[in-house]
Amino acid sequence: MHGHSFKVEISIEGEVDETIGWVYDHKRISEAVNPLLEVLDHGYLNDVEGLESPTIERMAGWFWKKLAPQLPGLVEIVIYETPTARCSFRGEF
Repeated sequence: MHGHSFKVEISIEGEVDETIGWVYDHKRISEAVNPLLEVLDHGYLNDVEGLESPTIERMAGWFWKKLAPQLPGLVEIVIYETPTARCSFRGEF
């Protein structure tokens, strides 16, 4: 068994709300992502439902399924396994 340190990027699209100057409040993204990171952090990914074979491609899809209902405007999830190995997922299985 071995481990990795993954990096996850979440991309949201939308119109800028002129009253606040943002497309999205980053706190909302953190509130949706942090519970998922807690499940994965220092865990055995094969034991996580939906990640029985935890490739970065499957991880990106897993994040998408969990986050899309909570984050309107979600357009892309990128998972980095190393600085040069990554998977970009845009919601199509």
